[in-house]
Amino acid sequence: MDTTITLDTIRHAGQVIAGTVRHTDLLPASTSVFGEGSEVFIKAENLQRTGSFKLRGAFYRMSQLAEEEKARGVICASAGNHAQGVALAGQLLRIKTTIVMPEGAPLSKIAATRSYGAEVVLSGSNFDQALETARTIQSERALAFVHAFDDPLIIAGQGTIGLEIMEDLPHCKTVVVPIGGGGMAAGVALAIKMLNPSVKVVGVEPENAASMNASLLAGHVLPLKDCATLADGVAVARVGELPYRLCRQYLDDIVTVSEGEIASAILSLLERMKIVSEGAGAVALAAVMNGRVGPIYGPTVAILSGGNIDVNMLERIIDKGLASSGRRTSFSTVIADKPGQLSKLLDLLAKLGTNVLSVSHNRLSRNTELGQVVVSLELETRDTGHIRSMMTLLGQHGYKIQR
Repeated sequence: MDTTITLDTIRHAGQVIAGTVRHTDLLPASTSVFGEGSEVFIKAENLQRTGSFKLRGAFYRMSQLAEEEKARGVICASAGNHAQGVALAGQLLRIKTTIVMPEGAPLSKIAATRSYGAEVVLSGSNFDQALETARTIQSERALAFVHAFDDPLIIAGQGTIGLEIMEDLPHCKTVVVPIGGGGMAAGVALAIKMLNPSVKVVGVEPENAASMNASLLAGHVLPLKDCATLADGVAVARVGELPYRLCRQYLDDIVTVSEGEIASAILSLLERMKIVSEGAGAVALAAVMNGRVGPIYGPTVAILSGGNIDVNMLERIIDKGLASSGRRTSFSTVIADKPGQLSKLLDLLAKLGTNVLSVSHNRLSRNTELGQVVVSLELETRDTGHIRSMMTLLGQHGYKIQR
């Protein structure tokens, strides 16, 4: 396969997918997050068909198959978003699709993939194991393989995001893009640098799944032993060889964000902009919010790559986001097991403006004497400064705090 990708390739991809793939909006980020006069914009790929950017590359790649390949059908491996992109592209192009997904893939993503007419095979506990099964089935059935990121036409399709950004915001100064396998980052960076080399392009990975950063530091593709992160869409242990080479050439920088920062970004998008983002979709905004890309000079675009979050995980992610932003905390302390002692503690917390969400007692703790009780509380607070003030005052009143 020819691995050459040029700006003309990406432009051709844009022509092919036009009318099928949405030209998604650039939404001004909330001033309550970045302040008045901020020039941060969100490229809302969560509003794309299937809920993520993946349809771009999948449709372009599958549209370029030879007729005999289309007749045999295609196969891919995916944790969810690429699966849906390939499945919908197959439905639109009338190509039979087989999708191998990890056994632990969210039920919502499995159901969505099947709804587009794909045959779904569940195999393995992660993407890499699903990929092994997909390769085996490909060989047995002589199917065409549609890789999630290590394919020049997939990369060209994802690169159309860069074309749209530069068309809608030609005076853009910085573009921040999530990295999983590296296909989108490679395509977007190539497109933007070919159109305007002065635009800074920054890739973002979760700290727990920084496979591209590790590979660039090593000087070759370096698989990770573990990549557990709530941003499951970018939890890729091994980046693609072609994306690695393109990212090394065109990215200006790669930064990482913590799990708490990702959760806080999801929460901010929900509260401040009424936007639903999955973990992978929020990593670029998390990097901008936490100053990872440096001072913001001029218009900055954070690509929100997808919104296919598992609703069963959403509550836990919101709780983590609240805790990370200092709006929810918990602690334990020891009080005398006498009438009025708990009331005294709760009155003190009320004067500080905290809201008590739950209280539990433990009289059997090994850390207490007879006549004492461990009280554990979960509280709603304003921010981290509020928590510090609360802890200081509690200490001044003789309470020993365990958090």
